[in-house]
Amino acid sequence: MNRHEFLILFDVKDGNPNGDPDGDNAPRTDPETGHGLVTDVCIKRKIRDRVALVHAGEPGMGIYVQHRAVLAQVKASAYESLGLETVSEPEPDEEDGAEVPPDGEAPAKAKGGGGKGKKGGGGKVVSRRAADFERVERGREYMQKNYWDVRTFGAVMSGKGADCGQVRGPVQLGFARSVDPVLPTQVGLTRCAVETVDESERMGGQNKTMGDKWIIPYGLYVMHGFVSPMLAKRTGFSEADLMKLWQAIVGMFDDDRSAAHGFMAVQGLWVFEHDSELGGAPAHRIFDRILIRRREASNPPRDFKDYEVKILDMPGRVTCRRLA
Repeated sequence: MNRHEFLILFDVKDGNPNGDPDGDNAPRTDPETGHGLVTDVCIKRKIRDRVALVHAGEPGMGIYVQHRAVLAQVKASAYESLGLETVSEPEPDEEDGAEVPPDGEAPAKAKGGGGKGKKGGGGKVVSRRAADFERVERGREYMQKNYWDVRTFGAVMSGKGADCGQVRGPVQLGFARSVDPVLPTQVGLTRCAVETVDESERMGGQNKTMGDKWIIPYGLYVMHGFVSPMLAKRTGFSEADLMKLWQAIVGMFDDDRSAAHGFMAVQGLWVFEHDSELGGAPAHRIFDRILIRRREASNPPRDFKDYEVKILDMPGRVTCRRLA
């Protein structure tokens, strides 16, 4: 696998692509420029959900970070499948190499320098962490092999119990940013029903409640992505996994419809493939060769047709493909 960069172009009409929970769920924006923002976590969620739907039940295509999942239970199942005991944190006295005394007695000091660890055969001090390292490595390898999102995006799977370590994924995404400033708009809503009898009595049977929702009339967003072949070797991320990534990106909004999101669509996916693992040009120079401009600067954009996309010639060692 050679180095890749990719660019995703998606838009939203009359919806909220990624609300900010710390800001009354209003669409995320850059406070200085007014440009809309969508987090990498938001798009990874949609990609994971699409892969889980399309490749459900296929070997090696599990999804580790799922809605309402208990991650410790997922890791514990990995240890169980491997026939491993969970890694427990040693008690302070055990870690220091001291004997654990009966209740009420002072602990005996460890002999042999007082360093951390416990004595093994021949007086050698064996670290508890070193003894558990192989177990953690086996757990990490199991998770990479069986969970597509672990070997794609990476994961932090350390902690007490079934420690599977950490994985740095070969596929990374930046924040998506709108091409032009967006206009978050708060829309008032009315519900003609109430939750309880008490509410109905207080309202004299009118049973109307007020609410609101945030929308963006229109926004066209650009997101940059990166694929590292060196990290792909470490996690087992293959060419087949890469094809599944492209397919998931193209269809990531098709099964994520909601009134709050409005109408969202992937308007373009450009993949830039280098001729080597290290690559033939800096990523920023490649992305600078995609020009996205409004056709009529005087009119506010309300559709993808209001924009034009122009691809300049790529550096000699980079090829460009449009997949959507």
